[in-house]
Amino acid sequence: MKKELYTKEELAFFDELENKIDTWNYEPIKIEELAKKRIETKKIAENTIKKRTRKKTVNIRLYEEDLEKIKAISLEKWIPYQTLINSAIHKLATKEI
Repeated sequence: MKKELYTKEELAFFDELENKIDTWNYEPIKIEELAKKRIETKKIAENTIKKRTRKKTVNIRLYEEDLEKIKAISLEKWIPYQTLINSAIHKLATKEI
């Protein structure tokens, strides 16, 4: 069975959208309103960046042998072992590995 790219609801939405494009009337936004929107958008972006870059301290217990291997790998790559561990966890969290 072939998997459809869009659902019936999405296809209906696209059809409705195509029919309405001809009837849209463009009205430029007022400068004052545009300035407010820019400030609001900038705040949203700043909050998103703060949230995405905020770090939390976590304590974990590792096997001594594993930690020694991680430290050896970090020396080969010339990066701190904590950074290497953080990178591996990030890749796991973002499903890169």
